[in-house]
Amino acid sequence: MSNIAVVILNWNGEAFLKRFLPILISNTQTADTEIFVADNASSDNSLKLLKEDFPTVKTIVLDQNYGFAGGYNRALEQIDAKYFVLLNSDVEVTEDWLLPMFNYLEQNKDVAACQPKIKSIQDRNLFEHAGAAGGFIDYLGFPFCRGRVLSNIEEDKGQYDTIIDVFWASGACFMVRADLFKKLGGFDDVFFAHMEEIDLCWRFNSRGYRVACIPESTVYHVGGGTLKSEHPYKTYLNFRNNLLMLYKNLPQKNLAEVLKWRKLLDYIAFFQMILTGKLRNAMSVMRARKDFKKLMPEFDEKRNENILFATRTQCSEMLNKSIIVEYYFKRNRTFSHLYDNSQLIGFGDIAKLK
Repeated sequence: MSNIAVVILNWNGEAFLKRFLPILISNTQTADTEIFVADNASSDNSLKLLKEDFPTVKTIVLDQNYGFAGGYNRALEQIDAKYFVLLNSDVEVTEDWLLPMFNYLEQNKDVAACQPKIKSIQDRNLFEHAGAAGGFIDYLGFPFCRGRVLSNIEEDKGQYDTIIDVFWASGACFMVRADLFKKLGGFDDVFFAHMEEIDLCWRFNSRGYRVACIPESTVYHVGGGTLKSEHPYKTYLNFRNNLLMLYKNLPQKNLAEVLKWRKLLDYIAFFQMILTGKLRNAMSVMRARKDFKKLMPEFDEKRNENILFATRTQCSEMLNKSIIVEYYFKRNRTFSHLYDNSQLIGFGDIAKLK
């Protein structure tokens, strides 16, 4: 059993592996750390590249593409380590990127997972969309980050260099306690991709564990390596999985109210996409809502389990206001304009806002 297993889930990422694996290997010389690439049935030359150019990297070959959620679940079942580091293939790590996260988890036993500061590889002065300096969520389920609110991405000027508890750690790069990952069932396979890390971190939070961002550790992310931001399938997964996540995790007294508002906002998004000519994306929103309704009965057991084992009714990392209203109507488009203690709530307090 190793201390740390750095695990890259790969699907047709030969170019990324060729570009970023040498940097990862060079900057991951920490004792008792192993690097794995789990291949999600790639059709390119990824496995050939790994065998010929990176013999020290261990490989796990999956028989089909199980997506981000299922692929990692199956790969991590085969790895024995104290900590897993889930790392996208399109991430460039920096020198000493690993130890700050490792040390923080070693010193804080109530922290289930943590992420580094994630910046854009295209513009290294900017935060990156998928994680920035830690993930948060509003009471309607819309995610945002310290350093990225909806489409507004901030320049990193050191304003978020403090360690802070967050609601979710980014799937682009995060370290998690292996025993807790497995104990809580890992990712939800049904999600396939997108939102699965937020769903997992919600379970961590509700069971009394913390999630943190450790800005002393920095990585650079390409982003959109598998699906571009405007891809209709990505729209479908984001809308469907976000609704499934809410259904799985919200307390019963809050569920109907939140889903009512989400239905309204989803229809607004649908018409906005129609008006801007994004017809395929608009239809993806409707398909997501339809499939969510079909899947709800299958999620009853998961929902009941989450509610049964929840030990924490307060979570200060959930914003008590709509990020949509704050962004579009009040023009609060940076994290520092949103975040103060008066605007944060516990899971059980949503109904009080009405």
